[in-house]
Amino acid sequence: MRLLIMLRLAARSVGRNARRSFLTAAAMVIGLALLIFSRALTEGSHEQWIESAVRMGTGHVAIQAPEFLQTSKLEHRLEADAVERSIRALNALAETEPVEWSARLSVNGLASSSASALPVRVEGVDPEREAEFTDLDDKVQEGRYLASDDRLHAYVGVELARRLDLDVGDRFVVTAQSATGEVEGQLVRVAGTFRTGMQEVDEGLIHVPIETAREWLHAEGAVTTLAVVLESSRATKSAVSALSSELGGDGNIEVLGWREASPLLDSALRIDDYGNYMFHTILFAIIALAILNAVLISVLGRRREFGILQAMGLTGRETGFVVFCEGLFLTAASGIVGMVVGFAFTWTFFRDGLDFSAFIEGGMSSAGGVVDPVIFPDFYSGDVLLSVYFILIIGTLASLYPALRASRLDPAEAMKFDQ
Repeated sequence: MRLLIMLRLAARSVGRNARRSFLTAAAMVIGLALLIFSRALTEGSHEQWIESAVRMGTGHVAIQAPEFLQTSKLEHRLEADAVERSIRALNALAETEPVEWSARLSVNGLASSSASALPVRVEGVDPEREAEFTDLDDKVQEGRYLASDDRLHAYVGVELARRLDLDVGDRFVVTAQSATGEVEGQLVRVAGTFRTGMQEVDEGLIHVPIETAREWLHAEGAVTTLAVVLESSRATKSAVSALSSELGGDGNIEVLGWREASPLLDSALRIDDYGNYMFHTILFAIIALAILNAVLISVLGRRREFGILQAMGLTGRETGFVVFCEGLFLTAASGIVGMVVGFAFTWTFFRDGLDFSAFIEGGMSSAGGVVDPVIFPDFYSGDVLLSVYFILIIGTLASLYPALRASRLDPAEAMKFDQ
């Protein structure tokens, strides 16, 4: 019964001091709404960044030979039997979730023409699968992307074409060390040029048909990477687990998530996260100070009231508990309202994306991916719940000190103060 009375006193105090309660709650509501909006934009930009990078690179999941990530050498490749096993595992995975994959045979080599010679990365690809997997075919500047019936054609970056003085239809030679250990060359013709906005790609990447690459490099049926794209980066862990379970008995096959396969991208995202954590820490501190200030002022301004309560039978601890419950009530209500306001604000005004093109002209490239200037918010339930949890923790902790002050009031001294 005493507990019920104290809870009723706390609830009545919150309603009776409407202005103070509103100001305290407003700090938490605005803070949580801003936090949800910020996290939604961060998650959206990261997901777009990852999507761009993995489609340009090795996918959300990469199936490779164990040594290939460290060496990038043709000698560490998946032979035909390992490729068949991996494809069967991918087909089994595709029965439970959306999966796109592309087989690539990659080698470091040299591209040369009458004008110059430059180091390049040559990737043998299946044109049809690669067109579904990557968006490189949508970045054509001149000519076209590779077709399924192409044999001696190449798709090259605009900067590489410029430095080698190549136009669509011109021929040039790519040279690399084959699977036999010999250095061999292959004459190819430019089918088209592309521009990604990333200097290292536009100047150093060549796509050729995978069958041409296998014949040239004497690697019949082999690939260096089976690149897999999933519906979302959040599905990576479960996909890696499923594929590893299916292929775990073969020591010649390694299944990597995008964080392991693309460590530069992983590092760039972690650095960006650290900056966001600093911002959120400052935001949390502001919210905590606002709550502490509002509740503490209410305690100092209601000393006579607390003195009367203690004179009527409440102990010091019970008075402190009433003040603590006031903070809890305000925090809980503000958490719910702040979450609703954050979702409503973000979804109502920015569901079609937030355009940063005035600040990021043409997109920003980094760590193998391009961040689109139009960022779409992406709500991640884990982040939202974590934000609400932290707001509740902050509100609870900020209520402790005022409750402690209230519990230590001397009733006789407190009664001397005017309301």
